[in-house]
Amino acid sequence: MPLIAGDIITFERTFTVRDVELFTEISGDEGIHHITPDEQGRLVVQGLLTATLPTKVGGDHNVLARTMNFEFLRPVFTGDTIICEVKIEKYERQENNRTAIMASFLCKNQNEKEVLKGDFSGVIL
Repeated sequence: MPLIAGDIITFERTFTVRDVELFTEISGDEGIHHITPDEQGRLVVQGLLTATLPTKVGGDHNVLARTMNFEFLRPVFTGDTIICEVKIEKYERQENNRTAIMASFLCKNQNEKEVLKGDFSGVIL
């Protein structure tokens, strides 16, 4: 079923130590806070790893991104469950047989604290 402006899509994920280890290896983002646990035994999840939540929603709908804007509001830690809500702001057919899409998103942790917000735009081929 095609998307329409106003649709809201949600996705949630709980980040693990292994997720952070793998992302550290792939990205090279080896900040001390990503490899040394805090007093509660948690690692800070890389911001761009957190940002994979709205990009996953885009991937599920074959979005070829053109712009992505992220505002990182507070740290995410291993063990946190992040709920990402993506709202389709624009979804319209273009002359070239592509569909333009614009969406905004807001991600909150299990305590309802906002951790990430932003928007993206692109096309669906």
